[in-house]
Amino acid sequence: MFKIARRAPSPFPDAVSFTLGESGQELLSQFCFSEGWLGNLSSGLLRLGENAAAMHGLRQPECGLLNLVRCYDGADRDHVLRLFEQAAATSSSFCFSTTIVLASGQRRPVFCVGESSGLEQRCSGSLLGVFCFPRFQLETGSRICSHHQ
Repeated sequence: MFKIARRAPSPFPDAVSFTLGESGQELLSQFCFSEGWLGNLSSGLLRLGENAAAMHGLRQPECGLLNLVRCYDGADRDHVLRLFEQAAATSSSFCFSTTIVLASGQRRPVFCVGESSGLEQRCSGSLLGVFCFPRFQLETGSRICSHHQ
């Protein structure tokens, strides 16, 4: 993914200036906010934090995968679904980036890193991950350039 966006007032809370002496977490919070999520493979449900659910346009923090990816850029949805399908088949680590397309046409980048585990038992297993939301949004109609393998 390669994209440059104009600096604008942050649409997210807690944006602060940083100095070189700050910890990695403090520095990271200057540029993005993150929130963890969990997935239960036996029920097929994902549980997002309140902010991540809101960023995905969800009214409740618990949802199915199809509800989660509904707001993603249409060109990326199938890739993300296949990634989750592979992660559900064998314990693994994964990541993806895409854009969330809002009803207003605005686009917000999102990054996800996660892992699946506990798949050795039949009909069980879990997912654990974190969403990172950069503190900017893209201009209406712009795309994040990405390379899919």
